[in-house]
Amino acid sequence: MNIIESIDNYGMECGNKIAHIYRDNKLTYKELKEGSDALAYYIIEQFKDDKTPIIVYGHKKSEMLISFLACVKAGHAYVPIDSSLPDVRVRDIIEGCNAKLILSIENLNIPCEEITIKNLDEINYIFKQYAGKISNYNYMVKLEEPYYIIYTSGSTGKPKGVQITLSNLQSFIKWGLSICNLDKDRNYVFMNQAPFSFDLSVMDLYLSLASGSTLFSIDKAMISNTSELFEYFNKSDINIWVSTPSFAEMCLADSSFNSNLLPNVKTFLFCGETLSNACVERLKERFKEAKIYNTYGPTETTVAITSIEVDNEILKINPLPVGKVKDDCIINIIDSNGRKLTEGEKGEIVIGGDSVSIGYYKNEDMTAKSFSKTMINGVEKRCYRTGDKGYLKDGLLYYCGRIDFQVKLNGFRIELEDIENNLRKIDFIRNCAVLPVMRDEKIQYLTAVVTLNKEVNEKEFKIVMMIKSELRKFIPDYMIPRKIVIKDNLPMTANGKVNRKLLMEEL
Repeated sequence: MNIIESIDNYGMECGNKIAHIYRDNKLTYKELKEGSDALAYYIIEQFKDDKTPIIVYGHKKSEMLISFLACVKAGHAYVPIDSSLPDVRVRDIIEGCNAKLILSIENLNIPCEEITIKNLDEINYIFKQYAGKISNYNYMVKLEEPYYIIYTSGSTGKPKGVQITLSNLQSFIKWGLSICNLDKDRNYVFMNQAPFSFDLSVMDLYLSLASGSTLFSIDKAMISNTSELFEYFNKSDINIWVSTPSFAEMCLADSSFNSNLLPNVKTFLFCGETLSNACVERLKERFKEAKIYNTYGPTETTVAITSIEVDNEILKINPLPVGKVKDDCIINIIDSNGRKLTEGEKGEIVIGGDSVSIGYYKNEDMTAKSFSKTMINGVEKRCYRTGDKGYLKDGLLYYCGRIDFQVKLNGFRIELEDIENNLRKIDFIRNCAVLPVMRDEKIQYLTAVVTLNKEVNEKEFKIVMMIKSELRKFIPDYMIPRKIVIKDNLPMTANGKVNRKLLMEEL
């Protein structure tokens, strides 16, 4: 039985069980099944055997979950786009995935010629119009077909779509549930912090649905208002916390974030960026009974492929390891020539096995550059060169940052060249370099150093504000550099490249 059928079974056997809570709205498993069946029936009627990906645009409403399930029941990968993304970014994704249908849960104010757009009212009408219809399982996404496509930052300035198959997802779910160690006789509540367009959300969304649990979503407005967020937490009954370390650190800044606020948290699952020893120490002080897990994995390998419980013994190791690789995957560390390194030697992390993506959607060159095949236990498996630096010791992986210009900040993977290419779209910027500012071996924020191609008759702080305002037209807020430095010229190396090392020293 695959994940789609499992979720449907909960809808038939435990229909009134709550699948999703968002603010004052609750979605039952029965409503999830019936709504996704109706919408899938409509999609099949309209597109038949056409497998073109379908965009689902919105934030945290329950109709997002219904739409995801409807797409895969109808044989289409879904492409989640969060409504916080700027229009230029949304347009790039729409063009990149060749979508013919957009399920617009939030208002999409971008003209899209030759694309069918269904807004929330129209989607709700479809639920009523096709109520009672059962989608044909013959159309359902097959094991090696894309289940979802998540677009990540790309070095060209255009995002690239990572295709995750049903088989990839099921491999992750089986492993992820073994970490959670859930009691079948209990109902659990998983916290959903990340937007659905960020692959960390797959961890809470599908571990929750696969176990018949409840997904409890918080949104960007709550995150920016701690008092509202904590009031929401107080009535949440969260058992499994899933977030980036940065979000936990933000919550820990308030002394009321403790086991009195969240008395039933049994597990913290962290992914997306470096988990610090200090963060774990504070969590252990305030949530004495909870287990804390550090995990690691790029989007291209389905959320995470390593994990470790950070108990008191592991906490003595600084920096923390990211854990042991899951059973159906392998990790090799290679040098720049592709030579496999021995234990303790630092190099590029290469992942092989059942979690590895089939590649980037409609991007054969990038796929060929990053993906390959290898034999594992006599079976050919896909491999992915992560661009991450790390080493293996005593069976544990240690993550040491990026080899190239890609960084992780607040859980988001960001190509520095992506920001630079979009900075250069601003008509008064001649050249630029974006640099990560580090403290305690962790990226704190990004700084952009820019040169201007003409005189701008404004004070420097106003020019900086102008640059940030223009940049928001092209990239999301989380990619906007916190600090912008204006210089007459950028230092160069002997071969004519920007001397980033010197700029870092100056900063």
